[in-house]
Parts: sequence; structure tokens; C-alpha cells
Amino acid sequence: LEVGDRVGIVWLAYACGVCEYCVKGCETVCPKQRNSGYSVDGSFQRYCNATASHLARIPDKLGFQQAAPILCAGVTTYKALKETEVKPGETVVIVGAGGGLGHLAVQYAVAMGMKVIAVDGGDKKKELCESLGAFAFVDFTKVNTVDKIMELTDGQGAHGTLVLATNERAFSDAVNYSRRYGTMVMVGLPPGSMAMPIFPIVLKRITLRGSIVGTRQDLKESLQFAADGKVKCIIQERKLEDLAATFEEMKKGEIAGRIVLNI
Repeated sequence: LEVGDRVGIVWLAYACGVCEYCVKGCETVCPKQRNSGYSVDGSFQRYCNATASHLARIPDKLGFQQAAPILCAGVTTYKALKETEVKPGETVVIVGAGGGLGHLAVQYAVAMGMKVIAVDGGDKKKELCESLGAFAFVDFTKVNTVDKIMELTDGQGAHGTLVLATNERAFSDAVNYSRRYGTMVMVGLPPGSMAMPIFPIVLKRITLRGSIVGTRQDLKESLQFAADGKVKCIIQERKLEDLAATFEEMKKGEIAGRIVLNI
């Protein structure tokens, strides 16, 4: 790094680089990792310390306001889509597609050549997802999600599913509309534990996999998609002084897209 370089602070503030997982390229599960805003001070401040090796390098063509959401929401959904192992031309279901992470996931999936079935509720979410390139929208408040997705996939089911929602039903449904040898990737974190339909998991050889953020290489790739204009986050810009009020809106579920604080 040099003075004047454009950088960003990410969730993975540090990984050791020498453990079994780091050496294998799986630094996101490093036992010695440190995380911004959790185990080290975060970036809700005008000045902070950061480990140079784990800072994001922001492409010149990408503004700070658009880069900020990619550093967490963007790289998280991009990595999770890679974990589905869905190939170009194959079908991926994105559950919670109209939300802050979901609307980025739709754009990444489209840019990666996947056929996107978006699952969410409401006409506004439908309009958003279709405008971003989803070929179908399933409104879980109006139809049976499993039946509709099976219909859209000619009875075969989806090659991969990305569950961003935190509703327990979303997880069990995903198993039931997964294709044979399909992969379900879980990012949403509902509290506690839940029951899963074991028979279809075993008989259809379905893979269930968790995913959390991405490596520095994933981060570089996700930022480049945004720099190339293939991914654009819906943002609202606010001042740092608005932080407390913003948290209150988050608790009430009143925020559309992502909030970017200008400091």
C-alpha cells in the first residue's frame, strides 16, 4: 500500500495466514481471525487502525459510496453464489431476493450467467427483482413456494439455492425444491435450531452448506463486478451523526437497500 491508495475496511480484519485453513485458501474460518466491529474497533468513526494486508483495494472506477456495501453485503452474496456451484445457464433460487443482500445477489447471479428465480413478498420486491434480471419471481405470500419453483423448473427443481432469509420455513422449503445433486447455501441466521427434512436430503444427495463473507480474492472479484457496472447497490446516504436514528430504523425494518454514512 502507498499513501493515497483507495481502500476499504472489511469484516475480516485479520487472519493469521499460517494455519491449516488459511494455507488452504479458507481464511474466512481462520480460528485466529479478528473481525471489524466485533473483536476489533469498526469503522463508525473518522479515523481507525487496520491491518494493511486485509484492506480492500477499491478500483479507480468505483466510487466510495458504491464500494462500501460491496465490502460486506456484496462479497458475502458473491461468495455464497460461488458456493452453490451453479454453472452458467443453470437455475439458482435466491430467497430474500428483494432485500439489502438479496438485490445484490440477483445482480451477481445474472452477471455470472445464472438463471435467477427470486423469492420474496410484495409487488415492490417483484418489480425490483425483475428489473435486476430475475427471469421469475415467486411471491411466498401468495403461492406455495415449493410447488411454484418445481413448476418453473419443469419438475426438476433448482440446481442451487441461496437462503438469505431468516424464516425457518425458507430452509426446509429449499430442500424440497432442490434438484437431485443440488446445493443449498445458508447465509441467513435464524435463532436457535430447526428441523430439516432428512429423507430428500439423503435420497436426492442434496448438499447443505454454510457461507460467511469471502476471501480477499473473492473481495477483489466482487468489487470488479461493481466497477464494471454489472452490480449497483441501492443506497441511502446519511451523515455519521444519523447513526443512532439509523439503528432504530433497522430494528423496525424500515430501511430499503443499504445505508452509507458519509464521514
